Amino acid sequence: MSKWINKKTVPEWVKQRRLETGKYQRRTNQALAARQEELEDTDIGIQNLHSGYTQDKRHSFAADGSKEKNIAIEKGKNPEPCRHYRHCGGCQLQNMTYARQLAFKQRTATALLGRFGRVDPIIGMEHPYHYRNKVQAAFSINQHGRIVSGIYQSSTHRIVPVDSCMIEDEKADEIIVTIRKMMREFKMTAYDERTGRGFLRHVLIKRGFSTGHIMVVLVATSPVFSGKRYFVKALLNKHPEITTIVLNINDKFTSMVLGEREFVLYGPGYIEDVLCGCTFRISAKSFYQINPVQTEILYQTAIAFAGLSGKEIVIDAYCGIGTIGMIAARYAKQVVGIESNRDAVRDAIANAKRNEISNIYFHCADAGQLMMEMAQSGEKADVVLMDPPRAGSDEAFLSSVVTLSPEKVVYISCNPKTQERDLSFLTTHGYRVRRIQPVDMFPHTNHVETVVLLSKREVESKNIRVEPYLEDMDISE
Repeated sequence: MSKWINKKTVPEWVKQRRLETGKYQRRTNQALAARQEELEDTDIGIQNLHSGYTQDKRHSFAADGSKEKNIAIEKGKNPEPCRHYRHCGGCQLQNMTYARQLAFKQRTATALLGRFGRVDPIIGMEHPYHYRNKVQAAFSINQHGRIVSGIYQSSTHRIVPVDSCMIEDEKADEIIVTIRKMMREFKMTAYDERTGRGFLRHVLIKRGFSTGHIMVVLVATSPVFSGKRYFVKALLNKHPEITTIVLNINDKFTSMVLGEREFVLYGPGYIEDVLCGCTFRISAKSFYQINPVQTEILYQTAIAFAGLSGKEIVIDAYCGIGTIGMIAARYAKQVVGIESNRDAVRDAIANAKRNEISNIYFHCADAGQLMMEMAQSGEKADVVLMDPPRAGSDEAFLSSVVTLSPEKVVYISCNPKTQERDLSFLTTHGYRVRRIQPVDMFPHTNHVETVVLLSKREVESKNIRVEPYLEDMDISE
């Protein structure tokens, strides 16, 4: 073995092979680089041709106007991406300028849903940073025995240490860093999933952008929290803007963040936020859209597509805490919200009372089963609003929609791939796609939200009312 360590004794054929391999790799890398530039130029050409907008100065990251950065921007590259994006995997499109991201998402939506009809130009954000009102950080111990907090690397349980994120709320990031620094002082241990030991697993923060309310959820392995009063007092001294603190108990070996039990340590145990003129109560476990700026656009688009006149009975399936159903209640005769999560239904009822909305009713049930029962008892609905999880709807639910036979279905989706599957079912059972509107809810990620209007084939589209702003909005923003 030693002779192979001595360079002088390396055989000539080995040296030649290494040299040829090096030349081959260099030629390959040069060809790949040239091909990459060709594809990027093509992307920009498609972007300018089909997406209807040009590069906006607000989305150029070259604040100093350097030549290199300007060249990168012209090719659609982001010259200053987040330093964490290659490691955490959360922002898959950080290497692109925002304009190019929108073009990419437009093509994605068109490729998946274009066979059903024209896909309208995507609606982007004017300021696509720090939009997440929900931030969660995992806590653990690194190989040096130090407490770390951050984001799980995509498809793994490896924690990437992150103190600030370009898409997360800045105040939430500050609070998480503060908690991590306080842990040693209060002799709090971090959870080690290899051994199952440790106290603090996660910190979840929810913030109401309109109200300024902030909820801090400490996810721990045990309800025994010695010195909790002093910890809460110290945290509030550092961050008096916090309005409630909750201790959630998750003592199971699971990938789920929140456990079943929770205790309020400070404040009311929930926060409130304002969306489309309605005030919503948000608890630790209830679902609430993470980008409120784009959520208003998304929901207003859905309501506009529904074309409500005040005479309709509307079903809000997968209603969560009642957000879109309560907004729709302003324009409908009656709204029925259906949700299987009891905590969300409790919040939805409280939200309806808080906003003095009397024409909305909530049921804790399976949406498909309840709609099937409605159809069997002869009840009808004019519009079904559906906003399922990423997995989409199952055939049982879609069959219940077909059986109940509303005139219109407004399908909001965070996954056009599963939406395509569901639309195929509905369009083969008497429905036709009338409008498709993508909305960029999650800038810098590869996710795209789409709103699709379907109606019975015999129903004309003349009753479909679209708000003027949807037609006039500059999608480059």
